[in-house]
Amino acid sequence: MKYKSLTKQAEFEENPFVERAIEDIKIVQKTQLIRPQSNKEIQLIVNSGTGEVSGHSAFMRYVEVDEAQFAKVYLSQFAAFWELTKPAIRVFGYILTRLKIKEDYFYFDMDECMTYTEYTHRNNVITGLTCLVECGIIARSTKSYKYFINPLVVFNGNRVTFAKTYIKKKKEANEAQLDLFEEVMPPTAKPKKLASTDKTQQILENKRKRLAATKGGTKTQ
Repeated sequence: MKYKSLTKQAEFEENPFVERAIEDIKIVQKTQLIRPQSNKEIQLIVNSGTGEVSGHSAFMRYVEVDEAQFAKVYLSQFAAFWELTKPAIRVFGYILTRLKIKEDYFYFDMDECMTYTEYTHRNNVITGLTCLVECGIIARSTKSYKYFINPLVVFNGNRVTFAKTYIKKKKEANEAQLDLFEEVMPPTAKPKKLASTDKTQQILENKRKRLAATKGGTKTQ
């Protein structure tokens, strides 16, 4: 198989997939009906006029869920797997073992990956990583041992919680930057308008004339 160089792929400080993922993750509200665990805990609703039981109590709550969270593979991005080579599939299998709950990145260990994939040459692993990058499943970071994952393709945990946490952190970061800017650049009084060069020259000329006139008057006396 032809070797593919990983160093030619772009590097990122932050996950390049997250912005789009936040937009594409669909959040819907579903109703959960909570019933008592035993008949003894059921509170009956009795008609005060007839004394007949007309119903029983239950609790309902709304929960936000990710429509795709119950699917093992996110079908909207399944096409990303179509072009995967055999090395890429093996390396992807290793990556699945490295994913942590609610994290959009993973740490890569070459020796562990070679053991998992049963490859004896690093080039096979690098070719697999490169293919995964080209297919938009993972992305390189500025650190050689750290990679970002595409939450639209694969994710370990609840993507709704992840999305909300990301939005909250981003909002807090923007607010902190604004506060810092206000500290560095506090509101100041409106600066005085500087006199123009022509006006300055006129003032100096008038002062010179008054001084000359004063000297002339002194000599006359």
